[in-house]
Amino acid sequence: MIEKEWLKKVRHIEMKAFRLVEDLMAGQYLSVFKGRGMDFDEVREYEPGDDVRHIDWNVTARTGNVHVKKYIEEREMTVMLLVDISGSKSFGSVSQSKRELAAELAAVLALSAVRNNDKVGLLLFSDCTEKYIRPKKGRSHVMRIIAAILTHQPAQLGTRISAALHHVSHALSRRTTMFLISDFMDQGFERALRIVSRKHDLVAIPVWDAGERDLADAGLVLFEDAETGEVHEVDTSDPQVRQVFAKGAEDRLNQLKHTFRRAGVDSIEIQTDQPYLKAVIRFFETRFHRMYHR
Repeated sequence: MIEKEWLKKVRHIEMKAFRLVEDLMAGQYLSVFKGRGMDFDEVREYEPGDDVRHIDWNVTARTGNVHVKKYIEEREMTVMLLVDISGSKSFGSVSQSKRELAAELAAVLALSAVRNNDKVGLLLFSDCTEKYIRPKKGRSHVMRIIAAILTHQPAQLGTRISAALHHVSHALSRRTTMFLISDFMDQGFERALRIVSRKHDLVAIPVWDAGERDLADAGLVLFEDAETGEVHEVDTSDPQVRQVFAKGAEDRLNQLKHTFRRAGVDSIEIQTDQPYLKAVIRFFETRFHRMYHR
């Protein structure tokens, strides 16, 4: 696709995402994602009810009176988008591929962040780190992120989620809100999910295409694995074949959900043939009630 067409697509996604953020998501975003924690403000004399863990022993010893450290909540936070651009992300049985959907969703999340004066960054990955954009503020920075997701040509076709998580977790020392957008065509990443979620606020976003869950009756079809290149002939007219295919997809999704639960990671499931905003809003509402109605 020529550069002018790519620019048009980037602008279209940016404008659509901006309308969604303005109309539906800004308040939800503010409600469920907190800042980096508590920052030191000042030292003052101890008052009844103060947390003894905040006693400043150096000042107490120097003055002879008990003093405590006062903290304030730091509102500004950093949002990091980890986007899988491996070979399988180009797949799409409808007008929108998984990669295009990932770009649109990332735009909504990124614009929500910058609208709240937060920083947002990007890590594109396959089975290696493809591109890293440091967290910054501003709408023009979001445009750069959208363009990178849509236009970057991956050097590799496989997927290594654990390597991506390791890279970004070590690159960011402060607690960060991370959105991991992938079809999760990988194995052995549960431990990495668990480790990163202890330090950061990690949200997994599995992206599915309808064709990966239900096999259409199209006779004999050659399927090529986008990540390995292997080719298989499948008789899609056989009801048993379609049933086995659907059962396998369902089992894989259930296993993935189980993996997220064991790792203590929240998740938002989205699909290329369904409006994703409902799933995102439902996630925000669920998290809000969990945080404030315990």
